[in-house]
Amino acid sequence: MTKVFLKKKIQNRVLLGHPWIFGNEVGQIDGEVNPGDIVDVFTHTGVFVGRGYINPQSQILVRLLTRDKNEQINDGFFLQRLQKAWDYRKKIGYVENCRLVFGEADELPALVIDKFNDYLVIQTLALGIDRWKPAIVAALEKIFSPKGIYERNDVPVRELEGLPQQKGFLSAPFDTNIILKENGLKFHVDIVNGQKTGYFLDQQDNRRAIQHIVKGANVLEAFCYTGTFSCHAAHYGAKSVLGLDISENAVATARRNAELNGLQDKCEFQAVNAFDQLKQWTKEDKKFDVVILDPPAFTKSRENIQKAITGYKEINLRGMKLLKPGGFLVTASCTNLVDPSMFLETIHLAAKDARKKLRQVTFMTQAQDHPILWNIENTTYLKFLIVEVQ
Repeated sequence: MTKVFLKKKIQNRVLLGHPWIFGNEVGQIDGEVNPGDIVDVFTHTGVFVGRGYINPQSQILVRLLTRDKNEQINDGFFLQRLQKAWDYRKKIGYVENCRLVFGEADELPALVIDKFNDYLVIQTLALGIDRWKPAIVAALEKIFSPKGIYERNDVPVRELEGLPQQKGFLSAPFDTNIILKENGLKFHVDIVNGQKTGYFLDQQDNRRAIQHIVKGANVLEAFCYTGTFSCHAAHYGAKSVLGLDISENAVATARRNAELNGLQDKCEFQAVNAFDQLKQWTKEDKKFDVVILDPPAFTKSRENIQKAITGYKEINLRGMKLLKPGGFLVTASCTNLVDPSMFLETIHLAAKDARKKLRQVTFMTQAQDHPILWNIENTTYLKFLIVEVQ
């Protein structure tokens, strides 16, 4: 097997548990380098570090799958890892709908699997894991006997690995417009054309957190996508809910979701540019009791972090100005490049500029089925904050 030796000065990050090895961290390679192949990784002195897949076309040269030198990477390895991931979700109570595999946090780098009832949606985001897709599908069939498996590999990051973007059935074809249950509500999931794998499971715990603050309130949700927070607000007793999103398709689904739950009389959705609408209503001094901001990621590259922070500050400042005294701001960021402290500092600066006082109600991360490993910082990505604004 090809051997990869780390440089002495920068091997500590990997030794402390991070599964990524960048090209500039490698001092020497003994043997052939075939993209997607399994290789063994050693320290500069020849001590075994781990075993993983290599791709010289990627900035991340090697992603480690195991640190046990006796563990072979074969079909049985993936069956065992997937069973372990499922056992963990069952232990913490995520059975019906869940992020079944959360990449590095489940020791399966670049693999994402979402479970919607009896249907599974897969993303294989690196060449090395894509090679094992047949083994992964076979393991899922064995563990779950699902009604269907679908591939959502229509993501640009695959091109960095020399892979094409693609999507399609990995099982017999099935009706891909499914309905899931969450917190006593029902939602349409479009696993073919929806964002990511068709639905944002990572906010399912956080959507419950608005339960008490929305009772009897006039609620605004900007960047509402398919209206999941809006429907929760109406379900939890909001007086009225207005959802804004730039996508006509998303707004159409939001309306269908409201109707599915008998909440259409409380919920209104508009297909508009939320940035422009927030700005306009701030000028008009329009007021709400609760403002919910759950925007898409403002950046996917380190070069644009400052631009993202400026964007978060602006929408939160406007959100605060649209609140009645004592109203609640519910705000989130899914950009993993903006860490929790940076996000909180941005909200603090927005409050300062808006001349508002904040009282924190809760600060949370992604749902518990998206586990966080403290030694792998990119497993913490979602920040969710509720504050009272005075």
